[in-house]
This record gives sequence, C-alpha cells and structure tokens, in this order.
Amino acid sequence: MNRPSRGSVRLGRLSSDSRTYRTKVAWMPQTVTAMTGLTAREQVAYTGWLKGMSRRAAWDASTGALEQVRMTEHADTKTKRLSGGQLRRVGVASALVHGAEVLLLDEPTAGMDPTQRRVFRDLVIGLASREVRVLLSTHDVADLAEEADHVTALTRGTITFSGTTGAFLAHAPAHVRRPAGPKSRTRP
Repeated sequence: MNRPSRGSVRLGRLSSDSRTYRTKVAWMPQTVTAMTGLTAREQVAYTGWLKGMSRRAAWDASTGALEQVRMTEHADTKTKRLSGGQLRRVGVASALVHGAEVLLLDEPTAGMDPTQRRVFRDLVIGLASREVRVLLSTHDVADLAEEADHVTALTRGTITFSGTTGAFLAHAPAHVRRPAGPKSRTRP
C-alpha cells in the first residue's frame, strides 16, 4: 500500500482519521469479492459489523441496504452464485449498510456488459437523488455522460481539469458527448 507523502482528506470538519468520518464515508473497490459461504444479506451485514455496527443493527440494516440496490430477491443467495452485476450491487449495499453519506466508487462499471452498466448507472443516479454523494473514479469517459455533474481529471497526480461535465465532455468526440439511447440526457 502506498502512503501519501502529504495532504489530508476531510469531510466538512471531520478528519479522515476520525471514527465519525469512517462511518460517513464508504468505499467500493473495483473488484468486489464474494465471501465464501455467505449469502448476499450475510455479506452486507458483515460489512456493517466491520464498520462498527452491532451485529443486530447490521443484520437489520442489511435488508434496507439490499432493497436500495434492488437485490432483496437475492438476499439468501450465496454470493458465489451471483452474476458480476449483482455482486457489484451487493458491494454498493455493503457500502451503504451503515448509513454512509459519501460513496467512493473505484471503476464501478469495469467488466460489466451493457445491460449491467445501465442498471448500475440507474442505481448511482438514484443514490445521488437520495442525498448520497457519489464520487466515481473511472477511465471510461462514457461513465460520465449521465452520472457526473462535476469532473476532476488527474494526470500523474496533478489536476489537469476541474469543472462541469459538459465543459469536460466538450473536449471529447461527439459520440461521447451525447450518448445514444432513449434515456440519454445532457447535464449542464
């Protein structure tokens, strides 16, 4: 693991080394690992427990978290039997189980087929509309077309662009700026 040489991360007045910060911020890695032998609900509850919830509170909250990601019908399915898109949604539920206000997503659509990508994008848009702030790390400019309202581009650790999605996409080819399909829309 690389340690930063300088800088700090804050959420309002909360420092990233505080317990309160860690309960408000959740992270979903690029690869969500199915935990051997656990059902979707058990995996989500386990994550809540790791975040400091009591076992009972984590178990109770796991149902609501799975409902948010439209996975209640798979709550008792072993995670090893879930599709890649379903496992990603379990990853989001795991991040949300403890009531996170900020969700960090690392390459969330990597490896998804077009249908899974659409379901996942709808999910992210729905989370953002429910006051969960979503920060997305991606190399795929197509991921920005609907989800993002602000883009910050980094090149070798240096910010090379920070502004609206529209301003960023103005530098992209026309087919990326205006995605095809009935749900397409542009954001200012």
